[in-house]
Amino acid sequence: MNTRLRSNLCVLFLISAALLTAQAQTEKVVVDNQAEAHPFPHFWEHMFGSGRAILSLRQSYRNDLREVKRVTGMQYIRFHAIFHDEVSVYDEDPSGKPAFNFSYVDQIYDGLLENGVRPFVELSFMPKKLASRDALHAFWYKQNVSPPKDYAKWDEMITQFVKHLVDRYGIDEVSQWYFEVWNEPNIDFWVGDPKQATYFELYDHTARAIKSVDPRLRVGGPATAQAAWADAFIRHCADNKVPVDFVSSHVYGNDKAEDVFGTHEQIPRDRMVCRAVAKVHQQIKSSAMPKLPLIWSEFNASYANEPDVTDAPYMGPWLADTIRQCDGLVDEMSYWTFSDVFEEQGVVKQPFYGGYGLIAADSIPKPAFNAFELLHWLGDERLAVSSNDVLATRRPDGSLVIAAWNLTGPGEGGTEKTIQLQFAHAQIGSVRIARVDSDHGDVHKAYAAMGSPRYPTREQIEKLRAASHLSPAEVQKITGDSLELKIPREGLVLIEAQPAS
Repeated sequence: MNTRLRSNLCVLFLISAALLTAQAQTEKVVVDNQAEAHPFPHFWEHMFGSGRAILSLRQSYRNDLREVKRVTGMQYIRFHAIFHDEVSVYDEDPSGKPAFNFSYVDQIYDGLLENGVRPFVELSFMPKKLASRDALHAFWYKQNVSPPKDYAKWDEMITQFVKHLVDRYGIDEVSQWYFEVWNEPNIDFWVGDPKQATYFELYDHTARAIKSVDPRLRVGGPATAQAAWADAFIRHCADNKVPVDFVSSHVYGNDKAEDVFGTHEQIPRDRMVCRAVAKVHQQIKSSAMPKLPLIWSEFNASYANEPDVTDAPYMGPWLADTIRQCDGLVDEMSYWTFSDVFEEQGVVKQPFYGGYGLIAADSIPKPAFNAFELLHWLGDERLAVSSNDVLATRRPDGSLVIAAWNLTGPGEGGTEKTIQLQFAHAQIGSVRIARVDSDHGDVHKAYAAMGSPRYPTREQIEKLRAASHLSPAEVQKITGDSLELKIPREGLVLIEAQPAS
């Protein structure tokens, strides 16, 4: 074989290989308007966590709350430490008689209600004068995580607190709230010994005190980390006739299988949350109270400060895929948190440090904020599709709304992928396409271009806020029955398909 022929064959081989690779990387997904469908309530965007109770009095907190409320279906806010001494709910006079002060409580809950959201009331932590010992947690604000020294006084505090809320806001309003007993008692947020038995004692007293005010009020738990205790909790309530209206638990994408499942599996970050939700879902279904609602009152891709996770475009595809997997397994999920007005590790020192919030310090939206905005546009009915990278939904007006994504692990290379949507039993005239990725709805390039200032000037903050905005949706006519999309690594695309007129 001569040199020229060998060279030509090599070129043909490389071209053929490239064409085959391109075809292999194109995923074809049929979106059939007559496919099997089921209701698709937006369970991921009704509840959000936030920094502790006292922070809700800050203007920055309320500004961020309004922004998240504007682009999502936010209905409830959950935070720690309504009984922290900085809120001044509990005191004792010189004789040891309890004294209560609801001044800050009123300002805190008034602020939420005035902004159109209700409290998901986490009943924590222990006031100093009610604590059985000085057990301060490692968080910067040093909450006490001790059991009460006197359950009669704890019962009175709960009763007076809840009675005050009903007197101020009315039972028709407060009966729409949730009361959750404590936070993560299975780990270092509770020093009762043994943990489970002493938490159950706390729960029993609290639930009965709440119901004594009005049986319409909703109470639940165990609010555990790592999807723990749900089965034992339900069994305890059933056996002892303790009131319970919902089950709650938590898990994060980087929790370990040893802690959640007692195994040595290596569960990927994008699979952990819904694996844990499925575990508790099944425990409820197999229990004596199989119809108890499941509220996942904390979740995120990470419980640590990982900038390439919670600050990054990665959160768009991670969130979309989590919604896809958890659909049908949970009643509500509360993303932790809506804002980086947050001080568990101390005062925030720079805008992007891997905080949990959708909005960074100085009210600068992150890609996760924009991902929530896009996913809010999804319809309320889900259509079956063959892909694990696509959510197809339908709105009441008949329009189709599709989310598609390219999920690669944080820090991994990854490549662009192509998805071809083929529409069946639907005449599509045009589509609107919106994106979140490193070039759309991500502020980081603008931040790097100005030198990544630790304390941006007011002018720089305005530029960063502008750079964080979603790009205008592109409008594209559909001439056939398909649409091809190129999605970069860590990219999320939202497609609104309008019927042909």
